[in-house]
Amino acid sequence: MITTLLQAAPGGGGLMSFLPMILIVVVFYFFMIRPQMKKQKDHKKYIEELGVNSKIVTTAGIHGRIVEVSETTFLVDVGSGVKIRFDKSAVALDASRAANGETVKK
Repeated sequence: MITTLLQAAPGGGGLMSFLPMILIVVVFYFFMIRPQMKKQKDHKKYIEELGVNSKIVTTAGIHGRIVEVSETTFLVDVGSGVKIRFDKSAVALDASRAANGETVKK
């Protein structure tokens, strides 16, 4: 009985059965993965270009001015002589560009 069921089942066309899955992977790559990789690359380049006296906004929303740059961190003056050390990845955008009305390329 099992052999008759297997024989009656249509023998799918190999590649045609995988075509929808391949299309889903291609769509995910071009609409989700590739733009995210480009955004990360642009953000990394932007972080490397920051220097002393650049005004920044962190991902937590803290506004400040960079006082010191080290290999992986920034020392940021947030006002009244208060200085906080932030990891470079915590910087969201350049406040001086945002204040001038320029768009930050992400």
